[in-house]
Amino acid sequence: MKALAAVSIRHYQDAVDSLTDYHRTVELGLQIALRARPQRPDLRGELARGGKFGAIVIGSGQGMCGQFNEELAAFAASKIDGLGIREDFVMLAIGLRVVAPLERAGLQLDEVFSVPASLSGLTPLVQDVLLQIDEWSDQLAVERFVIYHNRQTGRASYQPHSHPLLPLEQGWLEELASHRWGGLGLPIFSVDWETLFAALIRQHLLVSVYRSIVESLAAENASRMASMQAAERNIDERLQELIKRLNQQRQTAITSELLDIVSGFEALTGPQA
Repeated sequence: MKALAAVSIRHYQDAVDSLTDYHRTVELGLQIALRARPQRPDLRGELARGGKFGAIVIGSGQGMCGQFNEELAAFAASKIDGLGIREDFVMLAIGLRVVAPLERAGLQLDEVFSVPASLSGLTPLVQDVLLQIDEWSDQLAVERFVIYHNRQTGRASYQPHSHPLLPLEQGWLEELASHRWGGLGLPIFSVDWETLFAALIRQHLLVSVYRSIVESLAAENASRMASMQAAERNIDERLQELIKRLNQQRQTAITSELLDIVSGFEALTGPQA
């Protein structure tokens, strides 16, 4: 189990690295689109005015990972409490193991998705999450979404993390628009600007959700490795304790036998009455 967790961590880290390269390509596309946009309104639009809140919590689908889900649920509950919106929000959980901890923390779930067993199943999951976001945005006027998940901080350690998904950060968009293009010539596009911008934002959201899930999976395996290491230490300590007890009992038995032999010898060789 420990070896499998180590291999899985490396597998998910490679996926995160690949996503970073892809996201950089999406940002370059956004940079060109933003430089060519017909006007310069607040790109967050109506999203900047508030609205209902949506939380996406990414836990684990398997066990043997210590307090992974409990710590995440407590973190999410604390953050949501800090916003003062305990009643007026919707919540989506990814990972069946995080459902009970979230409910014990007093959070009501509206949707629950399972974590796929491999990376090949992540793309359909991310698409389902984005469709759910679209549905809540259209039907329930949910305008702000935040993702809560664990992020790996070391070979066998992690910590809860949160980051906003929507609305888009105005500063980030303006920074992209102001970047100097590194090539010799500016790319051009022939499609409608609104269509292009919407497609690029969709890809940005897809990468953000995908990366959050992959980072959570890497953190889950880091937690599992930590649990296995703790189990190994407990087994070693218990084994040493049992060996020590066995040696003590064996020594006691040997001493008792020697005393019996000495007592019998003294009884046979002592002065006769």
